[in-house]
Amino acid sequence: MDGPTMRALLNETELSPTALGTCRPQGRPPHIVVILDESSFDASMVPGLKLPEHYGRNFVSNDGRQRAFVVEGAGGPTWYTEYNVLAGLSARSYGRFAEFVTRVAAGRVERGLPQALRRCGYRTYSLYPWLGSFLGARSFQTAIGIDNFLDARDLGTHEVQADRFYFDAAARLIARDRDNGPMFLFVYLAANHYPWSHRWRPELMPEWKEPGNAPEVDEYLRRQSMSFGAYAELLDRLGRQFPGESFLLVRYGDHQPDFASFMLDPALDENGINRRLMVYDPRYYTTYYAIDVINFKPANLSSALDTIEGPYLPLVVQEAAGLPLDPSFAEQRRILERCKGLFYACAGGAEARRFNRLLIDAGLIKGL
Repeated sequence: MDGPTMRALLNETELSPTALGTCRPQGRPPHIVVILDESSFDASMVPGLKLPEHYGRNFVSNDGRQRAFVVEGAGGPTWYTEYNVLAGLSARSYGRFAEFVTRVAAGRVERGLPQALRRCGYRTYSLYPWLGSFLGARSFQTAIGIDNFLDARDLGTHEVQADRFYFDAAARLIARDRDNGPMFLFVYLAANHYPWSHRWRPELMPEWKEPGNAPEVDEYLRRQSMSFGAYAELLDRLGRQFPGESFLLVRYGDHQPDFASFMLDPALDENGINRRLMVYDPRYYTTYYAIDVINFKPANLSSALDTIEGPYLPLVVQEAAGLPLDPSFAEQRRILERCKGLFYACAGGAEARRFNRLLIDAGLIKGL
């Protein structure tokens, strides 16, 4: 997009200081569960890997489609994608300060998915596997609309737990609070976190057979398979335990595991890999997102493109749930259409900069 066109769009578009607006859902909206699937991606992207049977099925949505999710960090920075998914914005906009994005944004960014859902009557929860002080997670999330932030201390654990632990906690919250209106739960998984140099909790999957890759890759695939099984159990449990409730579930991988960048193109040396990372080659930043439903039919999946950048996931969630968009997300919907799923990568960052300026002028980003 050329400069005059961008300036014309900026002049023609304005978000009022009350851009959050009001929300009146038609009918009873579903409970929404968004799951951060730690370090998870479709490892069939890596040439030559031996994978478990029917491996690819685990990334397919309820509608039979497999979708790609382009994140902004490689090999570790979960908080980049946390910011993408909760704020609906790009961590890359912070330049060299992206490393501190959740701490910088806390109390300054007031627009995002939790706020949008609160205006539609949702009560908002986050199940966080670390201490809330880590990277300012509690401050960031509560300022952006999470009413009930439960960290490791609140959940009663001092170490990483298997996925079933966090899914059990989510189900207990639903059982306790579902009668008070729709719920939004942001659930972090942590079992598939680095390192993969040892057999973690071997008693949880005694039937596992090594596919025959490098040891750390096979351990990664074992933990990933544990996650697939726990998620299938969650779907079954929600359907059985809450037959009168409807659910929209969205899973996504926050980044690829760190070893993936060394395996995607075996011909590249370390310098070549670093060059690919520096130019944001999508192969190194692509994970997955998947959409499932229980007792519910998605209202609108037109924004759930086969490939999207991370900041669009809040838009996909709201439209799938059938919720009216506030003016800021309606404008981001138009960006999605113009840029065909790209956000920061669209027009060399110009669309993201323009959108940030609109939010600043509307008072939804302050002090940045």
